[in-house]
Amino acid sequence: MSSERTWVGPSAPERLNILHGSQSVAIVGMSDKPARASYFVSTYLLSSSPYRVYFVNPILAAKGVDVLGQPVYASLADLPEVPDVVDVFRKHDDLPEVAREAVEIGAKTLWLQLGSWNEEAAAIAEDAGLNVVMDRCVKIEHARFHGGLHLAGFNTGVISSKRQVLA
Repeated sequence: MSSERTWVGPSAPERLNILHGSQSVAIVGMSDKPARASYFVSTYLLSSSPYRVYFVNPILAAKGVDVLGQPVYASLADLPEVPDVVDVFRKHDDLPEVAREAVEIGAKTLWLQLGSWNEEAAAIAEDAGLNVVMDRCVKIEHARFHGGLHLAGFNTGVISSKRQVLA
């Protein structure tokens, strides 16, 4: 397998359109550990975004665990609705299978978090008509486009866990 990156992702305006056109996000690989990125991102999405957020983790679902007051589902197919965005926090080798699952349920976008890059998964999703974003964080992108971060990714100096009301 080549480590060369040949896939070209959506531009910033295209990512903004993906986020604006989405109403629901499934976090695949959700953790109940507050130190994990999936937990941090989910906390942000639940408190500072308009999205309906669903958690997918078969181990936590089998235990009947709720995380952040939300139920955890065993698979994407078990969700009460088809999510617009499938946001993936899984290891590299699992990504093509998650892409297949996203295609099977009819999701609109496969979003691989920071550090996740898998061109096979991208091809699976794109061949089925899904948008694909890789190696980007939904939380960072949402905050950047909605006033929480400067366009270059820097903190704006505003310290708040609440979404800003822009005049």
